[in-house]
Amino acid sequence: MNKITYLDNAATTSLDPAVLEAMVPYMTINYGNPSSSYSIGRQSRMAVESARKQVADLLGAKATNIYFTSGGTESNNTAITSAVRDLGCTHIITSPTEHHAVLHSVEHQCNCAGVTSSYVKLLPLGAVDFSDLEAQLADKAALGVKCLVSLMHANNEIGTLLDINRASEICNRYGAIFHSDCVQTIGHYPINLAASGVHFASASGHKFHGPKGTGILYVSDGINFSPLIYGGGQERRKRAGTENVHGIIGFAKALSMAMDNQAEEEKYIRSLNNHMRAALSAMSPEITFNSTETSLYTVLSVNFPSIKDSELLLTFLDQMSVCASGGSACSTGDEQGSHVIAAIGKKIGCATIRFSFSRMTKEEDVDFAVKAISNILELFGNAEVTAG
Repeated sequence: MNKITYLDNAATTSLDPAVLEAMVPYMTINYGNPSSSYSIGRQSRMAVESARKQVADLLGAKATNIYFTSGGTESNNTAITSAVRDLGCTHIITSPTEHHAVLHSVEHQCNCAGVTSSYVKLLPLGAVDFSDLEAQLADKAALGVKCLVSLMHANNEIGTLLDINRASEICNRYGAIFHSDCVQTIGHYPINLAASGVHFASASGHKFHGPKGTGILYVSDGINFSPLIYGGGQERRKRAGTENVHGIIGFAKALSMAMDNQAEEEKYIRSLNNHMRAALSAMSPEITFNSTETSLYTVLSVNFPSIKDSELLLTFLDQMSVCASGGSACSTGDEQGSHVIAAIGKKIGCATIRFSFSRMTKEEDVDFAVKAISNILELFGNAEVTAG
């Protein structure tokens, strides 16, 4: 079998061996249920609370602000549901480029809870139009309508970044609850959640070399919410179910490793991104990008005009052992294409591929992928293509 060239780290990252090593004792020796009162149960409880404190310290929060979940989807759903059910929000402002974990949750609240929703206007590259956000909030505040604003910190398909502090400032000015899906940024940027002013924030461990099925929901001081999942009294009665102890340990270890080396890893990953951008630009002047050099540094979204079908190009790449995606991995099977590309108003009509990088990515992986793309485009008779 050929070596896999993996360039889809925005979908998931490989588990770091050091993270696995930290997790194994809590699957073998220290296997106690954290809710049990005997010694091995108390060991698990201590490990969970130590991990909570570690995560909180890394994110500029208090341990009481951190709730462990199964990942970004659960965290997003909990925040949106709580804002409507517990905090009195009757209108939701979001963007059409959000992850479906947000868009579908908002749709559900509109259908079942009778709330209304609207989209904030976007600038040409997908950035939030803050003047429109403020205008919408001012109009709703004048009518006495309490709003939830849910905007992602970085777009998972094209990498557009949100000025989270500015968004928080506007929301707080009009008494709105602010939730940010930080799944693509926590573990990749230094973030102080308390200082940011956000009320809810979501993160997922498998985006930064932690285990799948692990995540957090940050809830700011003074926000009282009810569970999304009912049962026992775990997570301070806010999230029932026996804790995923080894997963929690892995999440904390992965986040600690990511933050210990953040600046160095960002520089390295950004160099890979720039290297691929330059190589593709040199290959053909028709190749364009949906990500800018100031976007999320782990993501590069590329348009290939000579190929009309993203799935066709992905199939050819897969046959050459290159892993990439046409957008969010959670959108696989959506025949309507990328909702993000459509939302930013790009009439591309061609294959759009997302390449994404991590600290595990090598420059030779990028070079191999560029060569594979060159060979594929030559198959399609692109006269502009030169061998990479």
